[in-house]
Amino acid sequence: MDIREITPRYCVSPQISVEDIPSLVEFGFTCLICNRPDVEIPPSHQAATMQAAAEAAGLKFVINPLTHDSMTEERLGLQRQVLEESPGKVLAYCASGTRSTVAWILGHAGSVPTDDLFLAAAQGGYQLDALRPQVEYLAQKSGGQS
Repeated sequence: MDIREITPRYCVSPQISVEDIPSLVEFGFTCLICNRPDVEIPPSHQAATMQAAAEAAGLKFVINPLTHDSMTEERLGLQRQVLEESPGKVLAYCASGTRSTVAWILGHAGSVPTDDLFLAAAQGGYQLDALRPQVEYLAQKSGGQS
């Protein structure tokens, strides 16, 4: 597994498998967010299969599939809400971890300083500076921090 810390409570990774779940419990995760649409993956890794294994291991599992077209305010809000309401560490996964990181950045635009968002992503290994104009726009629109 290639788990990358974005914040002490929010990590991202590429696609995980059922076999990874016991290790995720050991690492202290309490919630998994699947950001990968089922059409991208075989049945062995689709959301329902992963959800059953995660819940059997005592983890909360949230299905929030993201693509560039489906990264709506509602889906970004769900991503943030799950993180805020989770009693412990959250792991969000997709194909590479990038979408899960983008969702975190966009979902926190205006409430976390823009430079801090991009620094956290970069420390996790994701160079997403091309999103800066969009994040600054969202921060300004919300009347929050930029």
